[in-house]
Amino acid sequence: MDDLMGKVLDLQTSWTASNTKEMQERGAIVRRKLPSLLREHTVQLAAGLDLDPMEVGVQGSDGTGLKTEIPWVRVFGRDQSPSATTGWYVVYLFSGSGERVYLSLNQGTTVWTGGVFKPRKAEDLRARVGWARPLLESATSARPDLHTSLELDARTPLGRGYGPGNVVAIEYERAALPEQETLLEDLVFMAGLLGTVYEAERLAPHIPGDPTPEVLEAEQSAARTAGRRAPKSARPRKAGQGYLLTAGERKAIERHSVQMATNHFEAQGWVVKDVGDRESFDLLLNKGERQLHVEVKGTTSAGREVILTRSEVEKQRKYHPNNALVVVHSIGLDRTSPEPVASGGVLHCTSPWVIEAEDLKVISYAYRTGVNTPVQGLASSVEPPAQPAVPGPREGVARRAEVAPPT
Repeated sequence: MDDLMGKVLDLQTSWTASNTKEMQERGAIVRRKLPSLLREHTVQLAAGLDLDPMEVGVQGSDGTGLKTEIPWVRVFGRDQSPSATTGWYVVYLFSGSGERVYLSLNQGTTVWTGGVFKPRKAEDLRARVGWARPLLESATSARPDLHTSLELDARTPLGRGYGPGNVVAIEYERAALPEQETLLEDLVFMAGLLGTVYEAERLAPHIPGDPTPEVLEAEQSAARTAGRRAPKSARPRKAGQGYLLTAGERKAIERHSVQMATNHFEAQGWVVKDVGDRESFDLLLNKGERQLHVEVKGTTSAGREVILTRSEVEKQRKYHPNNALVVVHSIGLDRTSPEPVASGGVLHCTSPWVIEAEDLKVISYAYRTGVNTPVQGLASSVEPPAQPAVPGPREGVARRAEVAPPT
């Protein structure tokens, strides 16, 4: 294992984006030899990750087409990180100079929205790192050799992009690569850290830096409704894992946020009536001759975005200035109980509530196609010519009907 890593580091000084002889040799080690060797220790890695061995993946890459400056080999949970662009994983990163290789607990830099892979911002990656590091303090406090920053000597933007995603890493200098036994011990240790992150992610209602759950679900739902197909690398997480919520969790958050809003307004002397089951808003408030129409949104996120329906927007614009938006954000969610329990949160109230066009983001459209609508000079539909009942001598393969455009 140390021999293979040393060879990759030696070849780094010959890096080029072209598929040269040196890059072919590097690719063979990164894509096949190292992953194959690591797979021999899947049972040990699975124990650290607290996963079934069948759920553990090992993958290496040196670039698709053009060769990347920083090749890598990663160990991951197949459900938790279906591709190198998503989720958490442990990864060997070979520096551009060939002077060192890191074993890093790192993360993907994109989120699947249902239509595209959306890049995470550097500040969002750092926020996720800030969430993960405290989880590992008890396990990492006795390891002074762990690094929180990477020196990959990268010249390309892709190579420099690994730094913000690093949680902790072990650095191996080319001149002092340890033997395979030590390398495997370190890998199992890092797999244990990754397992801790996976479990915390499963239970967390929201991770700082992640997209707002309700917005992401709306984007994914709109994409599915529009018939968008997700690539294999973007397999959706199970509900109740990470930033996806179950129906029960959404209901618990909704009830909790409405109750917090009710308590807030009653403390100010308002008579509060819950009308959410029959109106396009949640609470109707009365105090003397004053009346207020209140929309309540609850979220486990920081509350920077919420989902509004078209009806909610139209009605609230009509009710202005006798309206309000209440966002209860940073709600806690206990997923360990038989039934999800929402608690806590920070209430933010805006009243009167002005809905500006620039604050709205379109997630999907309903488009009028004109199908079955007669147009002057054109038929409303065109039937393809009938196919012969029996194929002729050169018609043994079915043909697609071709319809000439109208002239």
